Amino acid sequence: MNNYSKDRLPLVLLAPIISEKSTMVADKLRQIAFRVAADATKADVKDAVEAMFKEQKVEVAAVQILNVRGKEKRFGRLSGRRRNWKKAYVCLKEGSDLNLAEAV
Repeated sequence: MNNYSKDRLPLVLLAPIISEKSTMVADKLRQIAFRVAADATKADVKDAVEAMFKEQKVEVAAVQILNVRGKEKRFGRLSGRRRNWKKAYVCLKEGSDLNLAEAV
């Protein structure tokens, strides 16, 4: 673990991303998409996934992180911007499998 304590690890993963694209990527490339904390690194995400899903014996092969810029939105005359956020694609090792419905 890098700069996070064991108490902070559950706060790294905010939510799984369930969309058409994420389910396609999960089927083809064995990657799971998560919304993560803004200051999370690849090593932090890897440690958090392995810690949170240790009952399923999940092993992480690689993590890809990308920053998602918030969209410009208008409310009548007022213009605003949604908040920026961070997304992580977690690639699982060959023998491991992650079932999000079972983890809840």
